[in-house]
Amino acid sequence: MEKIIQKSLTTAQSYNEYKEMVLQLIKEGKSTGPNQSENLYNYTKLNNQRMKRLDKQTRLSEDALTKTQSIKKDFTWLVLTESWCGDAAQTLPVINKFAEANQKIDLKVVLRDENEDLMNHFLTNGSKSIPKLIVFDNTANKVVGSWGPRSERAAKMVIDYKEKHGQIDDQFKTALQNWYNEDKGAHIEKELVDLINELI
Repeated sequence: MEKIIQKSLTTAQSYNEYKEMVLQLIKEGKSTGPNQSENLYNYTKLNNQRMKRLDKQTRLSEDALTKTQSIKKDFTWLVLTESWCGDAAQTLPVINKFAEANQKIDLKVVLRDENEDLMNHFLTNGSKSIPKLIVFDNTANKVVGSWGPRSERAAKMVIDYKEKHGQIDDQFKTALQNWYNEDKGAHIEKELVDLINELI
């Protein structure tokens, strides 16, 4: 596992580098990943707008800031994602606020489809669901936690909808994005604070 992590880190980007890459892809009419389509490109454009808005609007609570700033060891927070992923656009800006709050957290971003070996170690119910946050203890040289692809509340919404309708459709995707907008990252923040509590 450690070798797979280190290999992935050789191609990892900072959050800002990732956003710049996405902007360049949009200029080229592309998305990340080996498969290209108009839909994936449109999702990429939409997600870029969402991330820009959330970067400006997201604020961690005082409790989350205090907890994050109490971290004393060096960690790498490695996120598997793709530009077309709607959940990632809602999640990455929140994760980045935690990294900005403490230099002990080194946030790195890698693409799922370029890191299949890593992704296969962090499947969700057998699926390559993203975003996936992997917490790596740099001193101990081992994975000490993970989170994603969604908060428990959002994950339950997905499960309940699938049970009722059989699959996820555009109607649900719209409903989920509306929920994200109303929640303003609160559920993600709470679960990341819980994750930090396990680290300190």
